[in-house]
Amino acid sequence: MSAGIIEKAEAFRALHEGPGTFVIPNPYDVGTARLLAHMGFKALATTSAGFAFSQGLAESVPELTRERVLWHARDLVDATPLPVSADLERGFGDDPKTVAETVRLAAETGLAGCSIEDATANPDQPIYDFSLAVERIAAAVDAARALGRPFTLTARAENYLHGRPDPDDTLRRLQAFEKAGADVLYAPGPPDADIIRQFVEALEKPVNAIITRKGTSSSVKALKEAGVRRISVGSLFALAALGAFQRAAREVLEDETSTFTTDIASFAEVDAVFRTFSKQ
Repeated sequence: MSAGIIEKAEAFRALHEGPGTFVIPNPYDVGTARLLAHMGFKALATTSAGFAFSQGLAESVPELTRERVLWHARDLVDATPLPVSADLERGFGDDPKTVAETVRLAAETGLAGCSIEDATANPDQPIYDFSLAVERIAAAVDAARALGRPFTLTARAENYLHGRPDPDDTLRRLQAFEKAGADVLYAPGPPDADIIRQFVEALEKPVNAIITRKGTSSSVKALKEAGVRRISVGSLFALAALGAFQRAAREVLEDETSTFTTDIASFAEVDAVFRTFSKQ
């Protein structure tokens, strides 16, 4: 195990133990990872949807195998000096043993951590039963602890993303995940910062929250005030880039103008950023 992997893992753990809130943005390829690192962020996290879209795929399709996702994670790990956590969705399987193996393989890529969620990818039963959900997180925790180096395990309760806006059940799950040993608790989707604050107050471990398109929890400021330790953006940066791309292409195709060029990044600036990494 290289010293660099351990140093990144320790730095990532320290971010969660320090005071205040930090933002962990979600790049979707090597280029965006390097731009974010150059801007001064302290850690990065993959985005399953952002990566899928960058490959011309829908989220959570069979083509996004565990091997392919971990290959992408390794690319981002090697892209910058920053620690990286991976969105591994449901761990590429239902049973706890598969989840544990996914965590072990994820650590081999040099990741500093990962997240495992309680969503099933089955629209008829979108959330795992409580007991199985907890067993899966417990298996992930055991695998992480067996690594012999820090590995920050985030447990996600997905109710709000799957039509189940139930704060009581969500908190029950987060508390059980915490008891099972998860390092970070995460319930994406509540539109109300007060609900997130209730989760923070009821949990001892650090809480992650995500910037949303709507609602009072949509800003970094609101989430900081709610007391979360870590803030992510999920697929929003990827969607922002794709939105700008579509608008520019539509203007050229339909309007036959090019006003979009007034808002594009500086070629020289972006090229200079990437040259700094090529010299490292």
